[in-house]
Amino acid sequence: MEYLEFELPIKELEEQLDKCQIIGKESDVDVTETCKQIEKKLIETKTDIYKNLSPWQRVMLSRHPNRPYTLDYIKALCGDTFLELHGDRNVKDDKAMIGGLGKIGDQSFMFIGQQKGFNTKTRQLRNFGMSNPEGYRKALRLMKSAEKFGIPVVTLIDTPGAYPGLEAEERGQGEAIARNILEMTRLKVPIITVIIGEGASGGALGIGVGDRVLMLENTWYSVISPESCSSILWRSWEYKEQAAEALKLTATDMKKQKLVDEIVKEPLGGAHTDRQQTFIIVKDAILKSFKELKNLSPKDLVKKRMTKYENMGVYKD
Repeated sequence: MEYLEFELPIKELEEQLDKCQIIGKESDVDVTETCKQIEKKLIETKTDIYKNLSPWQRVMLSRHPNRPYTLDYIKALCGDTFLELHGDRNVKDDKAMIGGLGKIGDQSFMFIGQQKGFNTKTRQLRNFGMSNPEGYRKALRLMKSAEKFGIPVVTLIDTPGAYPGLEAEERGQGEAIARNILEMTRLKVPIITVIIGEGASGGALGIGVGDRVLMLENTWYSVISPESCSSILWRSWEYKEQAAEALKLTATDMKKQKLVDEIVKEPLGGAHTDRQQTFIIVKDAILKSFKELKNLSPKDLVKKRMTKYENMGVYKD
C-alpha cells in the first residue's frame, strides 16, 4: 500500500494496529481493547482527512498509482464479454485509447477510454494515457459503429492531456479532437461519460461530450493541469497548490458550475482502497443514467444534448 504525504497519519495508525494484532497473536496478552481504540482512532482520522481534502490533494488522489484504470473498470463491469476493437483505419492502433464492445448484464455498450500503464514498460506502451490523433479517430470510428447498430456509448476519461508531440500536431491533433466534439454532439445514441481520474484539456474533451457526465469524487476536470498553470503564470511549479485552488477543478466545483451532472461517491480513502466497491458504484451509476436516456428518441436525445451544452457558461450580471 502506497501512501500520499497527507495520508501519513493514517499510515502510522495502521502500522500501530498491525503491531498490536501481532502482539495479540504471538503472546498471551489481551490486546482486544487496545486494538479497538486504535481502530476507532483510525476511522476518525480517515474521516477527518478525507472530509477536508484540498483541491491539490484530490489531484494527488486522482493520480494514485494503485487507482483503477479504464481496463480495470471495463473488465470488472463486463467480465469476459468485452471485445476490444483496434485501429483508426488510417494510421495505426493507438494504445493510449482503447475501445470495444461489452455487456453489463444483458445490455450492450460501446466502451471507449484512455488507458494508463502500471509500470515503466506499460506506461511507455500506453504513452502515459496521452492519445495521438489516431486514438481520437479510432474513438470516433467506434462511436459511429455504435450509432449504426443503436448501441449506447460509455466513455471513461483518465488523461493528463492529448499527446503534445510534433508528430501528433503534424497528423492533425487539433482537428481530430474538434471533429470528435462536433460528432459527439449529434450522435444519435446515448452517451454516458465517466471521469475516473484526470480530466485534462482537449485530451478529455475529445471523448467527453455526453448526455450524462459523471465525475468520481476524487478526480479533476480542467482546461489545464495545476502544474502547467503554475509554470505559465508563475514560471514555476511551486505554486501548483494555489493554481489547483484557483482552477476550480474538483467534482464539487464542476457540479456547482453545472459542467457535470453527477458526483459519484468513492469509498473512504479513494477508489483504490476498495476497488470492488468502486466498480459496483460506477456500474450502478452507468445503468441509472442509461435508464433515464434509453426511451428518448434520437431526435430528442440530440436536442437535449445540444441544449445542455449551449446553456453552459451562461450567466447574468
